[in-house]
Amino acid sequence: MAAPAPRRTEWEAPRTEEPGIDPYAVQRRIRRERAKRRSRIEHRRAQRFAGLRFLFLIGVLIFLTLFISLTVWEKVGTLFGI
Repeated sequence: MAAPAPRRTEWEAPRTEEPGIDPYAVQRRIRRERAKRRSRIEHRRAQRFAGLRFLFLIGVLIFLTLFISLTVWEKVGTLFGI
C-alpha cells in the first residue's frame, strides 16, 4: 500500500514561486492573432466567391436549358411541320 501524501499544516505558508517569464510569449500571441484575423478574412473572401460561382453556374445552366429546349422545339417543328 502506498504511503499517504504529506499534509500541509495550517501554520505552513504556501510556497509562492513565480513561474519563469517566457520572453517569446508576446510574439507568439501576436502571430496567433494575426493568423486568426487572416484566416477570418480569407474565409469571408472564399464565401463571397462561392456565392458568385454558384450564381454563374445557375446562369450557365439556365442558358443551356433554354438553348437545348429551343433547338429541340425547332427540330420537332420542322419534323412534324408545326
